[in-house]
Amino acid sequence: MTKTPIKADVVIIGAGPAGLFAAFQAGMLDLKCHLVDALDDIGGQLSALYPEKPIYDIPGFPEILAGELISMLEAQAQSFGPTYHLSQQVEALKPLPGGRWELTTSKGACFDAGAVIIAAGVGAFGPNRPPMEGLEQFEGQGPGRGVNYLVKKRDDFKNKNVVIAGGGDSAVDWAVSLAKVAKSIKIVHRRAKFRAQPDSVKKMEALAAEGKVEIAVPYQLDSIRGDGGDINAVVIADLDGNTRELEADVLLAFFGLKQNIGPIAEWGLDIENNHIQVDPETMSAGHNGLFAAGDIATYPGKLKLILTGFSEAARAAYSAREHIHPNEERHFEYSTSRGVPGSAK
Repeated sequence: MTKTPIKADVVIIGAGPAGLFAAFQAGMLDLKCHLVDALDDIGGQLSALYPEKPIYDIPGFPEILAGELISMLEAQAQSFGPTYHLSQQVEALKPLPGGRWELTTSKGACFDAGAVIIAAGVGAFGPNRPPMEGLEQFEGQGPGRGVNYLVKKRDDFKNKNVVIAGGGDSAVDWAVSLAKVAKSIKIVHRRAKFRAQPDSVKKMEALAAEGKVEIAVPYQLDSIRGDGGDINAVVIADLDGNTRELEADVLLAFFGLKQNIGPIAEWGLDIENNHIQVDPETMSAGHNGLFAAGDIATYPGKLKLILTGFSEAARAAYSAREHIHPNEERHFEYSTSRGVPGSAK
């Protein structure tokens, strides 16, 4: 552990979209920020799982890739010079006198913070793996080979025979996107009805009508044929046990994520189903100077959208300033009036 704690106005736990925007908003309020994230890079799920996946519900952007959104959020926050502490997890959090907080990380960093904003998304995450015998030999072969649980670069699957398993947004969105580069796309789901956004399902069905995507329903994964970690075919079975072989170079399995909020569960917060209960008026997590925003925060009527996380991050930053400077009157300013470093007002 460091001998002298790092003094900070705000420590933000999590450097995903909500955490990055919280850093920007804190900067607009003249608060210096440090961000801690367990991943090796910023961006949370957007960077780690689907940087080339298009997002359609960010205001002002009819379509933007997840990785591009993170790059823009990073550039926006950089106006105020936040400090990043990556590849480490906040393991302990305890109150200090005067409403401050002490945080220690898995790498021995120690912080003395005026306020804390928890923007840890879903916490640590990993894929739910299909229950198939011998699956392990086809995992870890690299992008575009064997069994994959995410797509980082669409071109990794160029001219490949791709089988996608799943019925949610990730499965359907990637079926639509990869149809532009793959040799063939087959999507396997145990029901005829998909759980994805209706517009995405319509796009997939239109591609199926054109012969660019094959929809195999109602089927589920049965086994994999291959050698030396390379896949030759994916065997699927219907509800009566009848099987089919689908030619494949790669299997993309999208069955959701296992999530674990780790040490956060031990901090005495009001947690329900891995989410922190907060007051939506202040984003307070129930302790003086402790706030939460983004996917990890919940309250009645919450919409789990990235844009909702942006709003919560802004509210948390304002609440953090009120906590740190309770007797200081500050007039609300729009960014067009205040400006940011290096901008022309």
